[in-house]
Amino acid sequence: MSFRHLTFTSALVAVALTAAGLAISVTTSSAATLDDGLVVHYDLTQASGTTVPDTSGFGRDGTVSGDTAWLGAEGLRLGGTNGHVRLPDNVLRGLTDVTVSVQVEIAADQPVPYFLWGLGNTLDNSGNGYLFATGDQFRASIATGNWSTEQTVDSGRNLARGSWRTITYTLGSGTAILYEDGVAVARKTGVTITPGSIGGGTTTANHLGRSVYPLDQHLKGKIRDFRLYGRALSAGEARELGKGTAAGRPAADVAALNLGNTSAVTENLTLPTRTPGGSVISWESSRPSVMSATGVVTRPAPRTGDVTLTLTATATYAGYTATRDFAVTVLEDITDRQKVDNALKAIVIHDEDAIRGNITLPVKGARDVKFTWQSSDPGVVTATGEVTRPPAGSRPRLARLSVKATKGYTTGTRYFTLTVLPLPRKAAMEGYMFAYFTGEASEDTEQVHFAVSRGNDPLHWDELNGGRPVLRSKHGEAGVRDPFIIRSPEGDRFFLVATDLQIHDGRGWDAAMRHGSRYLEIWESTDLVTWSEQRHVLVSDATAGMTWAPEATYDPLIGAYVVYWASNVYSAADPGHTGSTYPRMMYSTTRDFRTFTTPQVWNDPGSGVIDSTVLKEGEYYYRFTTDEKVIGSCTRDIVLERSKDLRAVDLPGTGPRNWELVDDCVRTRLGTDWVEGPTAFKSNDGSKFYVFMDETPRRGYLPFVTDSLENPNWSIPADYQLPVKPRHGTVLPVSKAELERLRQGPPPVRGNKKGVVADYDLTGGTGSAIADRSGNGRTATIRGDVGRSPAGLVFGGTDGQLQLPDNLTTGLDGLTVSAQVWIDSAQRTPYSLWDLGELDVGGEQALPRGNWHTITCTLSNGTARLFDNAVEFAKFDGVTVNPHDTSNSAGRYLKGKMRRLTVWNRVLTTQEIAALRR
Repeated sequence: MSFRHLTFTSALVAVALTAAGLAISVTTSSAATLDDGLVVHYDLTQASGTTVPDTSGFGRDGTVSGDTAWLGAEGLRLGGTNGHVRLPDNVLRGLTDVTVSVQVEIAADQPVPYFLWGLGNTLDNSGNGYLFATGDQFRASIATGNWSTEQTVDSGRNLARGSWRTITYTLGSGTAILYEDGVAVARKTGVTITPGSIGGGTTTANHLGRSVYPLDQHLKGKIRDFRLYGRALSAGEARELGKGTAAGRPAADVAALNLGNTSAVTENLTLPTRTPGGSVISWESSRPSVMSATGVVTRPAPRTGDVTLTLTATATYAGYTATRDFAVTVLEDITDRQKVDNALKAIVIHDEDAIRGNITLPVKGARDVKFTWQSSDPGVVTATGEVTRPPAGSRPRLARLSVKATKGYTTGTRYFTLTVLPLPRKAAMEGYMFAYFTGEASEDTEQVHFAVSRGNDPLHWDELNGGRPVLRSKHGEAGVRDPFIIRSPEGDRFFLVATDLQIHDGRGWDAAMRHGSRYLEIWESTDLVTWSEQRHVLVSDATAGMTWAPEATYDPLIGAYVVYWASNVYSAADPGHTGSTYPRMMYSTTRDFRTFTTPQVWNDPGSGVIDSTVLKEGEYYYRFTTDEKVIGSCTRDIVLERSKDLRAVDLPGTGPRNWELVDDCVRTRLGTDWVEGPTAFKSNDGSKFYVFMDETPRRGYLPFVTDSLENPNWSIPADYQLPVKPRHGTVLPVSKAELERLRQGPPPVRGNKKGVVADYDLTGGTGSAIADRSGNGRTATIRGDVGRSPAGLVFGGTDGQLQLPDNLTTGLDGLTVSAQVWIDSAQRTPYSLWDLGELDVGGEQALPRGNWHTITCTLSNGTARLFDNAVEFAKFDGVTVNPHDTSNSAGRYLKGKMRRLTVWNRVLTTQEIAALRR
């Protein structure tokens, strides 16, 4: 055994070779090199093998196992399932100081919790003395037992993913320092544990890419150049170790910058000042009078010509820099007349033929065009959008509005005539509707489900649509949670708002909280049965990491809805959302759930609160909130507060709080597990208040009931039957007619005179929208790897599909679906030609490939028939399900082409099916 790596200018070396291994205690001078004091060194750039040579000279070879792959200079890939490198036992024995360093590239979809390295012991599925580092809230800890004994150096943020980093941890003389690419990011003094004391020198769970907690996740990504030292490296040495990854970081970060299309700029550009990779970006413009270094655009005067300039980005990271030039063409300005005309043309008043409530009248258009509104009928609609509806039973009223647009000395006017509907007749509430989701188990569970009460009983429920989703998300993350329904103050319009989030097939909870959706998913209805197309509306700004559990309460003081939700909020200087933060409640206001005001903080007690819901009783608004022992005195419990001002704001320094605490520890007193997602409602007979709380770890929703909100006396009824696995949602009181209508479901879908519900010519064209040739206006949308060609849509076989509208088969007793398709010889199974609710035509039948086929399916009286080029080739009797409007699509996983798709609300005759082939 060679000791060439343990030669020092001035060093004291104690070496003891025992049956248990090599124990080393080292004290070095500042003149030591990066080879001095190595205990283990794995290069990890070999081409093959399960043995990892230790180049420290001590022969402490490692062993590779699990889902791994050697990538040469790119290191060792770990697949995230069970791949890792095992180190020999007892590698920390005798060490008083230590340095551990590794180069790592963490996969973007790395689940948490996970370790970069874990050196120590495991006992009963728990760590039992260890030294570890993780990119999850980028930190490193040393412990003598389980997590409660950890002494941690913590950066307070997540480690960036998708790029190489050098992570180095040093511990010497009681001071721990954590480095990223050679730059110290965190320091902790007073560390009392030494590495050699772990396990009394015996460590048998020493791994790269695997935790000492067996139930944790494995590392997914790449690793190379792992080093374990018996000394604490100096700051200069740590910087030297980090050079390999730090030097290339600015170039990688500046190369990843994306300013979008800069060939025809007309508006200010958002120029990032920091990248997710960590570089600081500065900007320089070759024509600051046209575009400033902060992206502010001053367009050349009309008829003076466009201007092309150069924007130079300089990325700086750990003392290294890189630059990149962007060519930017700023178009000459349009005239004030064009600006006024364009602004007037862009104004939209939604539902102008059926106004049911206050409307949003914009006061400003694009290019700083100002709007001034006037009303000829202010008793019906004012110039600021307040609406007075005629009494119930009267005729609709017309209201004439005009808007004057002004830019400089140029003006223009546009006129609108609105139809304001009379108020609905008052109806007693005699039942309840329940909207909810059911968990993360499948695609169906993270969608909107409906149930209705058995009569006027809020504790016993029947699921609608056979327990399947009623509304599905087509936008954003394609999952939708926490649905909330509000009835308008007039009573005949409903809005459903929900969280844009998918966990089942998503990126995991950490990514969802740091980089989750900033949108709300919104549907609208006038009868609770027929719903509008989904609206995907951006409400949160770029500092928000998530927009969760939206709810709304109407505020008559402003004639608008107050919409509130939970967001993690990050510093504007942290675009990667890597720092520490906590959720707080935000709010915005809206009249139409289309246009929202800028969000502001509603409830921030200084630590995490989520899932607020509000119930008005008397002169007070009562607010239930999931609290982490911040406002109340119990962990993960519900606090009840009240205020006469719905928009009263509480901040960390607010004292006393504007919302008065009424009750807390609601679930703790009743002995349930922790809860969240409360939904509150008053019984229709006025005698009780119900709050359904989501006992997430166990049973889902539980009903809590009290006789009073002012002086609560909570209990959980012994007899109740909620829907199967309901999670965070809403209970809405409904009238008898609404309850009956919900049970009946939506009316049958209508077709044209020939019974055609939707008809799509898929040949040629551009863009993602496919027009409906039936005249019914049911536009379809291209998604994923689908291209347009003169021969039809070309499906790539991966994630492409033609997304079809909702309600294509609702209420039909019979139908026909037909498509002209060409299946590629490389098609894999399973695949679908179309999916209309539960009516699927898939790839289990061995249809001939490489030529065109007209595939037709009919369904009537429990019998489905399949035709290929008008020849019946399959028949299924005893079909017990009718089509349901859930997820309608065509071409999922199809590799091939499709040039026509048609849906009828009737069964075609044999002659009509034969004619489809022509």
